[in-house]
Amino acid sequence: MHDDPALLAFLAAHDVEAVVVAPTEAWTPQPVVARFSAYERYIAARPGLRRVLMTDVRDVVFQGAPFVPAPTGLEVFVEYEAGRLADHAFQVKHLRALAGDALARRLDDQPCICAGTIVGPADEAARLCRLILTLGAIPRSAVGGGFGVDQASLALAVGYGLIPAQVQDNYRRVATIGMASDGIRLEDGRIVNPDGGVSPVVHQYDRRPELVEAMRARWSQALPDRVAKGAGAWTRWRRKTAASIERRLPDLR
Repeated sequence: MHDDPALLAFLAAHDVEAVVVAPTEAWTPQPVVARFSAYERYIAARPGLRRVLMTDVRDVVFQGAPFVPAPTGLEVFVEYEAGRLADHAFQVKHLRALAGDALARRLDDQPCICAGTIVGPADEAARLCRLILTLGAIPRSAVGGGFGVDQASLALAVGYGLIPAQVQDNYRRVATIGMASDGIRLEDGRIVNPDGGVSPVVHQYDRRPELVEAMRARWSQALPDRVAKGAGAWTRWRRKTAASIERRLPDLR
């Protein structure tokens, strides 16, 4: 995470240990990729850890104990309620960029899983982090550090059985609701699944304005809105376009 003094003070006040990850000079990937290096280093430095939850932050809210029941192995979570991986253009785009059409097509019938929430024993989670980073390290392409490679590398690791992982259905330990169908509702300040259950971890709740309003009213009234908007849109578009072009060019050696 970055070293915003206000954010660090807020986390400290809530007994959250914050680790500021210094960027390396040799490799400057997108944060969605770099986080797996940070996860692995954090786990390696704490051999007493038994289990971990590797999770997004901005779009995640907790509604219960995330390790109940205790995971017996790595768990990855379905991002979409139904359909094959091939049905989701965003995922396929990055998978093809990373692995090529042939390897990507062989995973067409696999479920679409999300790199935003992963649970499991600490040693297995660290092994998965190293595998994701290895799969993303394409020597002659900037794709390896680009946005979406975390998703693509996870799909390869699990889809090809490179590491044992249990693919969990939605609305169990984790509810990923960004693309969920109707039926998500609020009851007594909690986000309730279409089946009436309440997941301990809710991911992508911020895709729904009514949920954002409810969660901010309950948990973060004093926090500033950190959603990027306004005059920086042109700069963000220019950087995104430049990165997209760079990914398609071989690195100069």
